Amino acid sequence: MRILHTMLRVGNLERSIAFYTEVLGMRLLRQSENSEYRYTLAFVGYGDEKSDAVLELTYNWGVDSYELGGAFGHIALEVEDVYAACDKIRAKGGVISREPGPVKGGATEIAFVRDPDNYAIELIQKKASYDTL
Repeated sequence: MRILHTMLRVGNLERSIAFYTEVLGMRLLRQSENSEYRYTLAFVGYGDEKSDAVLELTYNWGVDSYELGGAFGHIALEVEDVYAACDKIRAKGGVISREPGPVKGGATEIAFVRDPDNYAIELIQKKASYDTL
């Protein structure tokens, strides 16, 4: 078994595709529309769906916002340099909700970003070992 994708419901598909591709550097892998059931799907990611987990952005026609709920936490992305990544995201209009720095009680460098629908995205500094996460 392997993780295929994580689905997020979004209020504006074009805005979300732009955020994930232009701000976070993912690629739009595929998009499909279902007019009978009134929704559009877009799959974005850093690699091919055959080998990498991706995000499925689901736009239900006519729904422009969702309550995020208390159970969902965040999506985590590994970055080479968390400080430089935040600078690039900020320069492209992205919202940094937690500036980069060490995680409380540890040494791992992290930051948090919010997507256009307010989903939390954790940026984690790449390490040689993940034993300390």
